[in-house]
Amino acid sequence: MTQTPTPYAIRLVRLIRVGLHVLQGVIIAGAVLRFAHEPLRSRIIQSWSQKLLAIFSVEYQVYGPMPDLSTRGAVFVANHVSWLDIWLIYTLRPVRFISKADVRAWPVIGWLAEKTGTLFIHRERRHHTAAIIKQAEAALAQGDCIGLFPEGTTTDGLRLLPFHASLFQAAVAQQAPIVLIAIRYRLPDGGIDTAPAYYGDLSLADSLRAVLARRRIRVEATYLDTLASAGKTRRELSLAAETTIAKALNLPAPHKAPEIPAGLRDAAPTTPLPTDSPYPKPHGGSPH
Repeated sequence: MTQTPTPYAIRLVRLIRVGLHVLQGVIIAGAVLRFAHEPLRSRIIQSWSQKLLAIFSVEYQVYGPMPDLSTRGAVFVANHVSWLDIWLIYTLRPVRFISKADVRAWPVIGWLAEKTGTLFIHRERRHHTAAIIKQAEAALAQGDCIGLFPEGTTTDGLRLLPFHASLFQAAVAQQAPIVLIAIRYRLPDGGIDTAPAYYGDLSLADSLRAVLARRRIRVEATYLDTLASAGKTRRELSLAAETTIAKALNLPAPHKAPEIPAGLRDAAPTTPLPTDSPYPKPHGGSPH
């Protein structure tokens, strides 16, 4: 489905607003986050991320009872399509991501990621991976939540890559619950929107231009299940997470024979949430 691009004047205004918002983030990270304790720290990150999505005209819809700020010591696992995924998850429940070391070199954003607790990993260095896993274990032990994109990279949203099992070791060591989230970008007609995807040879600047050119971006975040890690190996957990997310997205599971499950139905969505709304209250009457 072809969409009319955003006028250049609006793109420029958005870009200026993004710059100002990032500058505000730098000030907050340097002057406030370093002194803030939970849950205030998470609420600050959550609010800033909501506003960033709003600037990009991202509308998100939550399916299922997404865990809130009371959730402690859990590992959040999701498929990865766009750099917008990070701010989406921060909006739902801030976590400490494990990210490729390359992200730390991104201007300003890499510094902000570090200040929000991101752990940067050099995957090609086995000893460094082991050290990051130990740091993740320590973070889980003190009640922090960890965020994983176990595909190790982004896709166009039309496929799922094999999940790497190594980073699930932190959950195994701490017997941490694993929260599964499926992310999908949608066109107005219900089709898959690949414009927000940041993958292949696309540069960050090109991806940013593509996002700015969209009048509106719609994304779904579906809470699928929480896996118990006690008594499981990291490979068992990785395969269970991969299979569950693939089924929810109606995509072939990479570690299974190529087939697309038939007759799958989406979970009933909660009320659509504009990005400038407060954090969604969990279902079942649980306090936020």
